[in-house]
Amino acid sequence: MRVCALVVRIWRQFLHDKRTLMLMLVAPILILTLVSLVFNGNTYKPKIGTVDVPAMVTQRLAQEDVSLVSYSSTNSALEALKTQTIDAYISWQDGRPAVVLEGSDPSKNKAILLDLQQMAEASSPGPTGIQPKITYLYGSAKMSSFDNFGPALIGFFAFFFVFLVAGISFLKERTTGTLQRLVATPIRRWEIVAGYVAGFGLFTTIQAILIAWFCVDILGMMMNGRLINLLLITLLLSITALTLGTFLSSFANSEFQMMQFIPLVIVPQVFFSGLFNIDTMAVWLRWLSKIMPLYYGADAMRNVMIRGKGFTDIVMDLAVLLAFSLVFMVLNVLTLRKYRHV
Repeated sequence: MRVCALVVRIWRQFLHDKRTLMLMLVAPILILTLVSLVFNGNTYKPKIGTVDVPAMVTQRLAQEDVSLVSYSSTNSALEALKTQTIDAYISWQDGRPAVVLEGSDPSKNKAILLDLQQMAEASSPGPTGIQPKITYLYGSAKMSSFDNFGPALIGFFAFFFVFLVAGISFLKERTTGTLQRLVATPIRRWEIVAGYVAGFGLFTTIQAILIAWFCVDILGMMMNGRLINLLLITLLLSITALTLGTFLSSFANSEFQMMQFIPLVIVPQVFFSGLFNIDTMAVWLRWLSKIMPLYYGADAMRNVMIRGKGFTDIVMDLAVLLAFSLVFMVLNVLTLRKYRHV
């Protein structure tokens, strides 16, 4: 009977905690559905540009699983490559193909080189075939998958830990009564939010410097751009996580409830951070990535670390991250209304 009483008490506890119940029943289904949509997407077709390529070669390439785009000059093809409109382009030099790969994604490089190898073997049967001249716009043949995934991993870990620590810390401020005593003073709501952001911001800055230094100097991650730009991206991404974490902590009553936001807020962003090819996803799923802060942070980091881009090339990503931070700060100010009207 005592065991039955304990079982009934646990049942009642779960039935009264709707959030935990929904997390156990609904969250796994949502995440598994998202995983299914990501991994069961369309097969990626490399986009290859051609410049004055013989018709026979074009016909051979068309038989492969690639998308072909014709360009009038190598300059126009190079511009398309820089804007990532295509993954590579082929021109004809000294009687053999000259291939320029975008180079930032090793998996795409391998797929394109495999298609070119099959084309060369079909065009010139024999032990050698037509050997193309391969050059890389970014990266190199020695570029590893870790170099490709590294920027997304930096963004993810910076975002995750700041979100968690900031959310739990702000939650403790509220549950211990510190926040209630603070709002009883003449201080305004926006000053409270600004103070917390600035206070935590110091430690997020230290974290950003430490992560960037460790990945570049200790782990040897590819770094073709300026370190100051990487620090700026990491800092803005961390501030976004900070403001989001403090905002969502307003809807949690314990550290456990704060942890429940991870599968709903953090995990979905992993799929849109660059660890998986977004181009193979459904169109509506790609649009979903536009509301993910980690998408913009990882994109900016990849542009700096792999492609060596400057500040002007990442300014839009930075602006979006700043906009996210400002929106979450405003939401933080609004949630403080339930404590006191200032």
